[in-house]
Formats: sequence, C-alpha cells, structure tokens
Amino acid sequence: MQHIVAVGRLMLANARDVVPVVAVVVFFQVAVVGRPVPQLPEALAGLLFVIVGLSLFIRGLDMSLFVLGQDLAGAIARRGNLAILLGFAFALGFGSTVAEPALFSVVAKATDAAVAAGLVDGKEGAARFALLLQYATSAAVGGALALGCLRIVMGWPSMGLLIGGYGAAALLMLAGNSPLAGVALDAGAAATSAINIPLITALGVGLATVVRGRSPLSDGFGMVALASLMPVLLVLLAGLAIG
Repeated sequence: MQHIVAVGRLMLANARDVVPVVAVVVFFQVAVVGRPVPQLPEALAGLLFVIVGLSLFIRGLDMSLFVLGQDLAGAIARRGNLAILLGFAFALGFGSTVAEPALFSVVAKATDAAVAAGLVDGKEGAARFALLLQYATSAAVGGALALGCLRIVMGWPSMGLLIGGYGAAALLMLAGNSPLAGVALDAGAAATSAINIPLITALGVGLATVVRGRSPLSDGFGMVALASLMPVLLVLLAGLAIG
C-alpha cells in the first residue's frame, strides 16, 4: 500500500512539473503560430504515459538500484581491498552508461553528422564510429567513478579535480578546432542520466558513509560532475588526435 501511495505522490509531483512545459508549448502553438494543437487526444494520452512512466521509473530506482548500489558500495568498502573497490566502480560506471538511452541518441546523431561531414565512410565506418564513441564514453564514466572512489578513500577534495578537469577541457577546446568539440560536450551530458545517476550517487554516499572520517554530504557527492567531465576530456583528446 505504501508503494502505491508513494507512486501517487510522484505522479502528482511530476504532473505539476510538466504543467509549465505544456503551458509554454500550447501558448506558442495557439497564440504565436496560430494553429490548434495537432492530434490533441494522442498528445494528451502521450502526456499521461509520460507522467505515469516517469513516476514508476523513479519509484523503481528508489526501491531497487539506489538501495542495491549503496549496499554494494558499503559491503565492498568494508572488505578493505582497494583494487576490488576501484574495479567495481569502473564496472558499475561502464555498464550503467552503455545502457543510457540519452547516450544512444547523442551517438546516433553524432554518427549521422560525422558521415555528412566526411569524417567516416560507409556503413561499416559509421557503425565503427558509433560503437567506439559509445564504449569510449562508457569507459570514461567508469574511469571517473574509479577516480571518485579513490578520491573519497584518500580524502582528496573534489574541487581541485573538477576545476582542473574543466579547465583542461576549456584549454583543449581553445587549443584545437576539432569538429568533435560539440559532440564531446553533449556526450558528457548524455553519459549521466536517469539510469546511472542514482547508482553513481548511491556509490559515493555509501562509500563515504563506510570510510572512517568521511562525510556523506561533503565527500559523497561530486561524482556525477566528475562522471560528466571525463567523457568530455576523452572525446576532446580523440578529436585532437584525429584532427
């Protein structure tokens, strides 16, 4: 019963959040474009599907992946084996990012643009480019999670890594005129989305809770930003290499 109540509250909250977006779209469609909303019954049904699906998805993450990720991080950290912890963090980041729907969309559009720009030739070249971009981005997120876990264990402040990383990304973009610069930024944003953000957060908070002298609030967060940064650096470096 409590799960049904929780899902109902999520639906109300999500419906409230969707209302401003719908209002803006309808206003411009009617007042600016001067046309009625096309296929209104289908649009309303789709909006209902979005609210219900998003609510069930978020509740499911809270009930399963978030809890499992936090428990796993704590259990592995208690074993005291740093290599296993870092390996687990890399595998978690890689596996959860490969399955990201947002990354699929960015990779597909980037591949189409690369073919149109002449960077890759033929279907085989396009397929190879898409696969390489997807797996390289996923590996970068895995590396970011391993680095984030090492930061928590060693007690390093996250500010230095983030400022240095984003500064390096800015320098790489200024140093070259790579056509993959925009792809790098979008790949970094798409690499962290609805599937892996709960897992990344659970990993950081769970590890900071177990490691003595670490605060879940000040040390457990910041891994999502690091996970978004690493694909940007990797794709920028790849762009300079092939440019």
